[in-house]
Amino acid sequence: MATSVLANSSSTTRDRPLRPQNLPEFLIWYYILGTYLIYLCGAQYLLAPCLATGLTAYLLFKYWTQTEATPESERITISWPTWMWILAILVIGVVTLAGHISLELGPVDLIRALLLWYITWGLLALFVLVGHLNIRPQLIYRATSILCLQSLLVTAIGTAADLLNLPTIGYESPLNVMIRVAGGAPEQFYVNLFHSISNTRLTLFGVWPTFTALLGNIYFFFALEESDKKWRWVGLVGSIVLILGSRSRLATLCLPVVLVTVWILTNFFRPWVQIVAGFVCGLVGVFATTLVDTLVLLRAEFDKVRSGSSEVRETLYRISLERWWSESPIWGLTQREKGPFLVSRLPLGSHHTWIGVLYSYGLVGASVLAVAFLCSFIDLVIKAQRSRLAKTGLSVLLVLFVCSFADNIEFFAYLFWPGLVVMGIAFKERIVARQPKAS
Repeated sequence: MATSVLANSSSTTRDRPLRPQNLPEFLIWYYILGTYLIYLCGAQYLLAPCLATGLTAYLLFKYWTQTEATPESERITISWPTWMWILAILVIGVVTLAGHISLELGPVDLIRALLLWYITWGLLALFVLVGHLNIRPQLIYRATSILCLQSLLVTAIGTAADLLNLPTIGYESPLNVMIRVAGGAPEQFYVNLFHSISNTRLTLFGVWPTFTALLGNIYFFFALEESDKKWRWVGLVGSIVLILGSRSRLATLCLPVVLVTVWILTNFFRPWVQIVAGFVCGLVGVFATTLVDTLVLLRAEFDKVRSGSSEVRETLYRISLERWWSESPIWGLTQREKGPFLVSRLPLGSHHTWIGVLYSYGLVGASVLAVAFLCSFIDLVIKAQRSRLAKTGLSVLLVLFVCSFADNIEFFAYLFWPGLVVMGIAFKERIVARQPKAS
């Protein structure tokens, strides 16, 4: 009888509609569901920082007003990996401030630089911090699955319009005047009504195809944790369409790499996995030369997919590293200059997070960012042995790490912020010894 009552109670809880239960969940839920409306207004670049600022202020208010009588579920306790992210971002901010002062660029440029730092780097720390509020990750999983359904509908309409040779409709948001104040790129304020996969790379609200693919990777791992089978499949299909439709080489490779890596990291202590790993290591030693030749061949084929893009990127990376190493290896050059026509005038330090950090903030900035990634990795790997939430957070972290070698991820934190919130929720999670191991 008791078992039956528990089963019925569990079923009732599972069938209950998933809805926001507090202010942070309300804001996050309706922001994600309203993503395309925000995109049509060209306001993503501005509203996401407002959301982060508001929720951080709410967190600080709850933190300072909590007492011993505050229920455990409502207490704000900031995890140590989150402190590392806050420290890393603050160090980058201090380097930015010091660089502008030493170059005597003036107060206007300094204010613009600090605003840009806040809207880009700052969001990486703020949204991780927001994850320490009372927010259910299941709410984010469901919201992004619904967003994937919206994306499928938008893609279907855009592809049909393209096949019917309807004219492309696009416009620039009036909010683009904020570029003069807070930085950003014109593309971040440009709105396209039709998004097709027939003969163009899919962008949707991701602005650039590579970041649409990055979002698809994150949403895929969210969908894997969706409890409702219908929404799980919608999320999986939608996220795969985002990845494949973008035709991003690295992001397409990212999904299987992260899937395999997370599986190995969360199953490595099983005896049979260690036996197989030892056997594989032995084979690698025997066929090392063949494997190296194969990898070189695969890399060449990978670059051939868009050879022009690969050549420009490699030249851009080389010039950026040479300028950084010869001019300011410790503190960086602060400002990013446009490159030569050889690299299509792309800014030096762009299209690669780590080279960009070295170029702008030197070894100091790169070191603190690497420490934040490493501390997050250690915390999540340990927790992921017993927690599915930590496993999802680890997947998000690895997606960001892989994609950081092809883009400056800090400029798009305003897009992938749900992943940062889930990482923050995973950081604050306390693992109970009896909790079952993640499969």
